[in-house]
Amino acid sequence: MTAQPKKRSVIESGDGGLGLGLAAFIANGEDLGPIIRHAFESGKPEALVQNLRSIVKKKEVEIEELCRLHYEDFILAVDELRGVLVDADELKSMLTGENIHLQEVSTALLLKLDELFELYSVKKNIGEAITTLKICVKVTSLFMACNGYIAEAKFHPALKTLDLIEKGYLQNIPLKLLKKMVQKHIPLLKMHIEKKVCSEFNDWLVHIRKMAKQIGQVSIGQASLARQKDEEMRSRQKEAGARPDEHMYTLDVENTDEESVLNFDLTPVYRAHHIHIRLGIGEKFRDYYYKNRLMQLNLDMQISTSQPFLESHQPLLAQVAGFFIVEQRVLRTANGLLSESQVETTWETALAKITSILEDQFSRMSTASHLLLVKDYVTLLGTTVNKYGYQITQLIRVIEKSKDKYHQLLLAECRKQIDDILANDSYEQMIIRKEYEYSMNVTAFHFEPDDVVPDFPYMAPFSSSVPDVCRIVRSFIEDSVSYLSYGDNMNFYDVVRGYLDRLLIEVLNDNLLNMIYARSLAMSQMMQLAGNISILEQACDMYLLLCAQLCGIPKRIAQRSHSGLTARAVLKASQNAAYNALINLANFKIDEFMVLLDNVDWIVEEAPDNPNDYMNEVLIYLETLVSTAQEILPLEALYKVVSGAMSHISDSIMTTLLNDGVKRFTANAVEGIDIDLKLLEAFADEKFHSTGLSNLGKETTFSDCLVEIRQLVNLLLSSQPENFMNPVIRMRNYGSLDYKKVAIVCDKYKDFADGLFGSLSNRNPKQNARKKSMDVLKRRLKDFS
Repeated sequence: MTAQPKKRSVIESGDGGLGLGLAAFIANGEDLGPIIRHAFESGKPEALVQNLRSIVKKKEVEIEELCRLHYEDFILAVDELRGVLVDADELKSMLTGENIHLQEVSTALLLKLDELFELYSVKKNIGEAITTLKICVKVTSLFMACNGYIAEAKFHPALKTLDLIEKGYLQNIPLKLLKKMVQKHIPLLKMHIEKKVCSEFNDWLVHIRKMAKQIGQVSIGQASLARQKDEEMRSRQKEAGARPDEHMYTLDVENTDEESVLNFDLTPVYRAHHIHIRLGIGEKFRDYYYKNRLMQLNLDMQISTSQPFLESHQPLLAQVAGFFIVEQRVLRTANGLLSESQVETTWETALAKITSILEDQFSRMSTASHLLLVKDYVTLLGTTVNKYGYQITQLIRVIEKSKDKYHQLLLAECRKQIDDILANDSYEQMIIRKEYEYSMNVTAFHFEPDDVVPDFPYMAPFSSSVPDVCRIVRSFIEDSVSYLSYGDNMNFYDVVRGYLDRLLIEVLNDNLLNMIYARSLAMSQMMQLAGNISILEQACDMYLLLCAQLCGIPKRIAQRSHSGLTARAVLKASQNAAYNALINLANFKIDEFMVLLDNVDWIVEEAPDNPNDYMNEVLIYLETLVSTAQEILPLEALYKVVSGAMSHISDSIMTTLLNDGVKRFTANAVEGIDIDLKLLEAFADEKFHSTGLSNLGKETTFSDCLVEIRQLVNLLLSSQPENFMNPVIRMRNYGSLDYKKVAIVCDKYKDFADGLFGSLSNRNPKQNARKKSMDVLKRRLKDFS
């Protein structure tokens, strides 16, 4: 870029400068293009040509000078060149002769060479033909092998063969027709293989659906057997007195030879899946498998309308169990055919349908045993599928929701049974004649020590309804435990106890109260009913121990527990109601005899020597009452009944004296009542001691129940009745008497009956003094009131 301005300055300096510049450029071998272009651009090409010509002349002069200086050397060189030329001519002649001779000799060889080239061409063609034939034969043989594999249903080697043809030979087949045919038939063969494996798989779908129920039944049977073994182990553990470890006796699923028991073939599935993967359409088959199995599940879970659910639930649940056992096996062994999320989704869908069916069917059931049967099979289903990893929380929740419905049905059934038992009982002491009867009705419920065997016939202290009711209660406990023992739920003792309380209170106690208040039982029957209630109340401890045993609570812990049955207190109250009913019955019967008081001559002129008729009847009845009660009732109950009867007799006599039916009465009539009371008191004291009640330390004896009427009679027969108003004497001798009652009775009291001419002449001084004292008492009572 910097040289160009210099050249322009040389050119512009004149022709001499231009010539020197050209000479320098030519000597240096540089490009003359820029100088020539500049000369034409400046319009001076003639100067350029002139300078070039002068340069040529200079060079010619230089050449001539050079030739002149080296003339001799040049001559010598020309002479040598001429010598070389002569030698060259001789060599040429010799070469020409040799060439002619060579051509004559090589003509035959050239012919042979042409033949050789032709043979080489033929050989090459034959080689190419052989190679072509080998490829064609190989392809043909591979196709034949592929057809053989397909015919033998060996689809995997058939596909490998097709892949070999497609990748190793297809592009190298030289025959266009054969290549076109191969290209056409490979997809057709693959499609044929796909149809074949799909056909096999569809056959497997039909087969496995038929097998699913059997698979489920076998697996559920295994679960049932394992549960039985577990219960036996727990039972032995309970007998040993230790709490069973809930982790100690569990079915070891991993060590169970599942394959030998649940024998079903998944080969068509594996093959179909593998073939589809080889065909590059594995996702298509996975989708096909999932949709078809889901369709099968929906069909399997349709409830039969022609068959009751009680009969169809086992096949239905077994079918579901078998379905998911197969799916779990496919998930584990089919190399990605199913994903865990797909199996979980399918199980959740099925579980939702199952729970919906169960809730609907449970709500329709009206028999507890039916509901328990379905629940047991549902729990077996849960146990079965849970060991394969399926979650069963919803199943447990359905069972939990239905426990109240189940126990309501169970309570209703027990109510009907207890109604029938109590209604059909004769309420007579049960006579046991055989040892097995004793064991079944007494020992089985621990009414007597197990090591005591009485003489037969044995008269039990209860009627036949007691062991029958105990059997129903025991069955109720067993059924309740059976329903509540599902899954890992082992802490249901309190729940069972709650339902047991409901049975004893809402069913048994209500029925007993109905029997008590129905007033359809005779005295002896009511006594036996009261005795039955006492035994049933004591049996509550046995019920609790049975609950604890079945719930896995050790006996020592159950006995140490402070939470007993509320029903025991309720039955105790009902027992008291029965005693009150007995007292009412006894009083009612006594009232029939006390009516005879109306026949007593209250103004008799002479003191009687014998008791009144009513008292004889009352004593006969009391004798029967005490002897019957002594055989049936506990001493406490006997005390209540007889004490009530004694108090009622006292009240009846007092009421008679207070009523308007007795206008007045005399001392002689009072003496008759005194004789009655002494006879009754003697009877009361004798029975109080002979029955053993005196050993109980009771503060009030049977005689004490007559204290009011006794104090009244003593007051009326007292020589100084006015002492009643003395607080000290009244508290000591008349503390049970009421002022108003005393005032009414005293107002009716006359010392002796008035004769036709009066009675003043018949009175002695002692009688007059007593009359005066009585008059004083009457006045003071009137003043007090």
